[in-house]
Amino acid sequence: MIIIKNKLALQKMAIAGQKLAKIVSLLPEQIKEGVTTLELDQWVVQHLKNAQLISCTKGYLGYRHSTCISVNEEVVHGVPCKEKILKNGDLVKVDICASYKGYCADMARCFFVGGVHSPEAQKLVEVAQRALDVGIAQARVGNRLGDISAAIQHEVEKNGFGVVRDFAGHGIGKKMHEEPELLNYGESGKGPVLRAGMTLAIEPMITQGGYEVCIMQDGWTVRTEDKKLAAHVEDTIAITQDGPQILTRL
Repeated sequence: MIIIKNKLALQKMAIAGQKLAKIVSLLPEQIKEGVTTLELDQWVVQHLKNAQLISCTKGYLGYRHSTCISVNEEVVHGVPCKEKILKNGDLVKVDICASYKGYCADMARCFFVGGVHSPEAQKLVEVAQRALDVGIAQARVGNRLGDISAAIQHEVEKNGFGVVRDFAGHGIGKKMHEEPELLNYGESGKGPVLRAGMTLAIEPMITQGGYEVCIMQDGWTVRTEDKKLAAHVEDTIAITQDGPQILTRL
């Protein structure tokens, strides 16, 4: 498990997180009817370059883009393409991981195109965000990794939604994916003890219906088996003696 003791290294991660959060804050102006997910990816590419950030996904296991953009029933890892044109009511999840001077930050947010799809869709997104927040709140020195997982699962399931089992959050630092794997379900009091200097990407992936997912023909995009809506949000955090520091929020 990665523990970052070097203050300069953590500072670089924090800079990466703030730069990334700024880019994501501008996305609502770009996410509108008629825009393709490839055009959104290209917009992000230019803004990453302007911010002196390096994409962590482009080239990863052959992946060719700087974002994952998942729409409606797609959960995560949606591949940007010119054929996927956004329409009013779509629920769009944008996931970006980028590094600054060798240290990474990873974040994801949900957006609606032209207005909320439905009250249920709005609730799904709100619960995903609350699940992220309660998970982050458990990222404290002396707690265990399972405390984060259990808090996320409880928040999601008490609201009647499903928690994806096949994908998880993760440690993060010099690499996009580091130990430990951080499940969005589990038991409190289980797993490694959390220590100051640990850096984690916490990312609830939740579903309107069943939690079963499948990978589509492109080999990347993950969607719900029942084709019901999914939400995905993510922040990069550092565990400190004073509590969790969220690196990807302005």
